[in-house]
Amino acid sequence: MASTDGLMPITRAFLSSYYDKYPFSPLSQDVSRLTDEIHSMAKNLQKDAPLTEGESSLVLEAESHPPHKVDENLWKNREQLEEILFLLESFNWPPALQWQSTTEDVELVSVLGQLGEKFRSTLKSLQTFQSKNSEFVFNTVMTYMPQDFRGTLIRQQRERSERNKQAEVDALINSGGSVYKTLVKYLVGVPQVLLDFVQKINDDDGPMEEQRQRYGPPLYSLTKMVLNIRLFLSLLWRRFEAGKLSRSQITVLEEAVDIYTSEFQRFITFIRDVFANSPFFITAEEAGTLEARKGDEYKEVSVPAGKTHEVSLTVDAINSYIAWDFSLVQGRVDMDIGFSMEYTDPSGQKTGNFCTCLSGNYKLIWDNSYSTFFKKVLRYKVDCIPPVVEPELLSDQVDE
Repeated sequence: MASTDGLMPITRAFLSSYYDKYPFSPLSQDVSRLTDEIHSMAKNLQKDAPLTEGESSLVLEAESHPPHKVDENLWKNREQLEEILFLLESFNWPPALQWQSTTEDVELVSVLGQLGEKFRSTLKSLQTFQSKNSEFVFNTVMTYMPQDFRGTLIRQQRERSERNKQAEVDALINSGGSVYKTLVKYLVGVPQVLLDFVQKINDDDGPMEEQRQRYGPPLYSLTKMVLNIRLFLSLLWRRFEAGKLSRSQITVLEEAVDIYTSEFQRFITFIRDVFANSPFFITAEEAGTLEARKGDEYKEVSVPAGKTHEVSLTVDAINSYIAWDFSLVQGRVDMDIGFSMEYTDPSGQKTGNFCTCLSGNYKLIWDNSYSTFFKKVLRYKVDCIPPVVEPELLSDQVDE
């Protein structure tokens, strides 16, 4: 484990000073203008036919404020890129467009091909950024994670998550389904365990709020833009027969895609450099409190003859792990002690349980009650390892 002695804890003020060295050039004013134009075109399409339940959800999402956190916005953009590319596949075109019976249809098909290439290039840039960033975060945090049972369990959970999610992705591909939503679960779930250890940094009022204040607004604008592009295409495909795109509408769509893809790729390139050099990713321990750092140390306690020593833990998430490591300090012949764990369910019923499959209260008990004369000096460390959990928003999307 790398030492964190002497490293400065990250605070919002510290990040503010760091981000002063990384100003983001304002977005093109065309982002706002074209977002409004695409939104207006989508509103006009709503007049041609009643909205389906799915379309109503898209309208609501496009008109709502984007997520507050930077990483959630990046995933939101990735979702829209994948869904747009799915819409642009020829088998999803309206029948009239698939036939290409007119010169206008042939021209539109050519335009769609060009738009698809721009979206694919942007998606690839985002995928590369997220993949490298996820791996970097994992490796960095693990560098500073104590090399004991916690590090081992986190690696095991990560490997198990990768195998399970990859199996889901493979099954989906083999069945001919859309990969995006399962792939997001596969990729996002990996760093979630680690994020639980640095959660305070990314809390709404934590140090990373400085990042959101600095770089959130341009990203929110780009998220709104791509949401409206997806909404427009989704509405258009179901209403294509009622009225085809005019030349001016095609021009607006081309402009919007060109501006979005170029500005979003510029943002990715910028934020990649910020993240790569940011002290936020140096260590999880330095970003925590002194209490968190103290929690990494073993504790020693004397358990008198005829007595027990108990440690209580509350497990909030199902499928967590309670991990422990203990030994008796050498020096006596009588070097054994009883150990058990007790689970109390919400109704108050107590049961012995060594597999923390349920949320609730757990008690670890070291028992020296059978000893008549000798105390035991117990050296122990206990921790609760959270499960690999996908963000609730993405889980909801997968269920759709």
